[in-house]
Amino acid sequence: MRLNGEISIANVDDDDDGDGERKENELGLIRSPTPTAPPTRLVVGYALTSKKRQSFLQPKLLALARSKGILFIAVDVKQPLSDQGPFDVVLHKLAGKEWSQMIEDYGQKNPNVTVLDPPDAIEHVNNRQSMLEDVADLNLPDYYGNSVIGFWAVKLLIGRVTVPRQLVFTTDPSSIPHEVTKEGLKLPLGGVLFKVYIIGEFIKVVRRFSLPDVCKRELSKIAGVFPFPRVSCASASADGADLDPKVAELPPSPLLEMLARELRLRLGLQLFNIDIIREYGTRDLYYIIDINYFPGYGKMPDYEHIFTEFLLSLEQSKYEKVLVA
Repeated sequence: MRLNGEISIANVDDDDDGDGERKENELGLIRSPTPTAPPTRLVVGYALTSKKRQSFLQPKLLALARSKGILFIAVDVKQPLSDQGPFDVVLHKLAGKEWSQMIEDYGQKNPNVTVLDPPDAIEHVNNRQSMLEDVADLNLPDYYGNSVIGFWAVKLLIGRVTVPRQLVFTTDPSSIPHEVTKEGLKLPLGGVLFKVYIIGEFIKVVRRFSLPDVCKRELSKIAGVFPFPRVSCASASADGADLDPKVAELPPSPLLEMLARELRLRLGLQLFNIDIIREYGTRDLYYIIDINYFPGYGKMPDYEHIFTEFLLSLEQSKYEKVLVA
């Protein structure tokens, strides 16, 4: 990977034929050594399901990565990781205790290899119930922004993030209506779901249509569980739709930056997305309803450019740490 900018050295005329270097030596000048830039070749070992390989490793990503010196190599999960590579980055999304132990041991023995992401951090977001409980335990702070009213500079609340109340049913679905009423939960109001994709420090927000309203007539036709359509797929995109501006307005960028930074540090993840909804009738109350590790980045516009730059930034950070040391 190349450093930004060029390393300048003493100017020598094109027709000097080496005289410039000879003159420097005659004057007793010694050119100080310049740090060697890291190699442009970055090897990324990947261990992904066939579905994830197809959606993520698209030709446009592989071609762009190759042009920037990034090579993706499939990991043979049946062989020890130490016998493969060497890798600069290991990218994975596989389930199972055996794999988790293998990648954890590999990361401990090879601290210079970036593992995306640590298995223990991924485990926290695999279960929706425990994941939301973990988010609630974070006690995320309210975000205040500076504003000027007249001659006064004041701080105004621009966003509060929390998690919704939830119930998990593992028994007879016929008990759902009673339990929902007992807990005071209401049917969804529809509107817009904000999918916040996070790749390291990069944030990208897209709109998806949230769950639709359900009228009593429709509910009367179905006993027990009412099926809802998927809202995360790209076909449910609400970007460009004719929506009420108050509904379609994106969450404030400073709020998303704060939220992404807090979750990235506390959860220990680099690759994840957050599903957020805004409470109907408000502009500053948001709910996190889901967090996914290594989501469908292939659905995100320009993901190939963002991801390759992210990989190069990881290597740049390593190089800068070596220079400082």
